[in-house]
Parts: sequence; structure tokens; C-alpha cells
Amino acid sequence: MEKSAKELTTQGSSEFREEEYTKAIKSFSTLRDWYPFSKYAILAELKIADAHYKLEDYEDARASYEEFENLHPKNEAIPYVIYRIGMCWYNRIETIDKDQTPAKKAIEQFQRLISRFPQDPHTPRAQKKIQRCMESIADHEESVAQFYLKGDHYKAALKRFETIFALYPDTEAGKRALANIELCRKIIGKKDSALHSN
Repeated sequence: MEKSAKELTTQGSSEFREEEYTKAIKSFSTLRDWYPFSKYAILAELKIADAHYKLEDYEDARASYEEFENLHPKNEAIPYVIYRIGMCWYNRIETIDKDQTPAKKAIEQFQRLISRFPQDPHTPRAQKKIQRCMESIADHEESVAQFYLKGDHYKAALKRFETIFALYPDTEAGKRALANIELCRKIIGKKDSALHSN
């Protein structure tokens, strides 16, 4: 016998509470497919995204949150949804030697939340996360700059350190950049004057 929308909602919610997220996805997906116009369908869409998020399946979670936002742009859950999209990127930030795209994408989403919903309870959290993302990107840039510095590519290193200082002045790497800019300029100056004196 087919279950009603309410029964599927109860079942999915109970599975979610019990951390049976894969089962919850199945129940909520069934609900969404069988009763697309039910008042429970919107909740089901959001819970599917949340269950993917809890399973740390951030790619599917992000796709589900984005779909929810596209389908229900005026829904009261949108600030939460944008925050979660940001978190799906944020949770994929790796070590500083790796590609920093997730950090940049997370910043985009957190800034979108802050500018659209400045009063939302998730906004202060988003601001803190932006700072951590900035630290990650700046550290990555600094590791590249240090690589150039060690390889005696002083002009390339200088350019990187100047960029870090210009874009991420409030990060730890940004604070360290000033001394490194000075160092690079000094070395470049010495090399130039040595060239001209020969």
C-alpha cells in the first residue's frame, strides 16, 4: 500500500533524527516524486539536501540546496540554504598546497548571504568563515611566493607578496608579507646596482 505524504514525512523525519540519512533520502525522495504539490514536498527537498550534507556528500548536498533555491527563491529557508551552500564549499577546503577554489567559492556564497540577509542569525558565522577562507588562500599564495623566493626568482616573489598584502592585509600571511616585500626589494635593488656597476 502506498503511504500518504504525511506518513512519508513522519517516516523520513524519524529516519533523519536517528541519523539513518540514506534511508531518509529515500523516504523524502519518494515523497517529493509521489506528491510534488503536497505541502510536505518543500520540506522533503530541504531534508534531502540536509541528509546529503550530514553524510558529508557535499557535492550532492550543494546541488540539492542550489535546486531548492532555484525552485523556491522566496522561501524563508533561503538564508540557511545559502549558508549551507557556502559550507559545502568550505568543508572541501584542503591543505594550503592544494587548489583554493573551494575557499574562493565559499567566500562568494558567504558574502552573498551577508549582503542579502545582514540580519540573519547565520550571517555572523558566515563572517567568521570568510576570515578562515581568506587565511587559507593567503597561506597558499604565501607558499608560492616562498617557493619563488627560494628559487631566487625575486621579482616573481615580490609580485606575489605585494598581491597578498593588497588582497589579504588582515590575514597572518598578509602581516608577514610586508617584511618579505622589503626583503625582495632590497635583494632586487642590490642586484640592479651590481649590474649597473659592472
